[in-house]
Amino acid sequence: MRMICAGTIPTIPTIPKLPHARKQSVLPSQSLSRLYARPGFLLRRAHQISAAVFEDECRVVGLTPAQFGVLTVVRASPGLDQSSLSRALGFDKVTVLRVMRGLQARGLVTRVPSPSSKRHLSISLSAAGEQLLEQAQIPAEQAYNRLMGPLDEEQQAQLLMLLQMLTTGLEGSARAVFVPPETD
Repeated sequence: MRMICAGTIPTIPTIPKLPHARKQSVLPSQSLSRLYARPGFLLRRAHQISAAVFEDECRVVGLTPAQFGVLTVVRASPGLDQSSLSRALGFDKVTVLRVMRGLQARGLVTRVPSPSSKRHLSISLSAAGEQLLEQAQIPAEQAYNRLMGPLDEEQQAQLLMLLQMLTTGLEGSARAVFVPPETD
């Protein structure tokens, strides 16, 4: 693992400009520079770091980012069915089912037949789920602050705005639909 000294910021290589007029072989170093400067690479790496930071801070409550997301949405919209829950998080149905099974096994959520449809299960937090989610608020906030710590306030706002623009602008290309639930 490469350590970075305090106060130093690693530089992201810039993508070398390649002439379009004729084919030219790309040197391995240029190829790596192009890879490391791609938005997809940087977003995936940022997601890995974000998940690691969250899991580190929330280790004390034993929650992953996906579990925290499910509990948060279910608290905001009790009685939601699994399909609506998957859309509210932009998860595929298999991922939500896997996360739900784990949360249910821990006694954090309940699934009962929906009063409006016998085919759907209504999801709610149990008392233990409510309590754990409340305990998770401080570590989750610490994870957020740690993740955003390298940026000043203006940069944080700009990053969030750009990510929202990117996700909104490309929503139609997503593998899973994102539809936030209606809340009071």
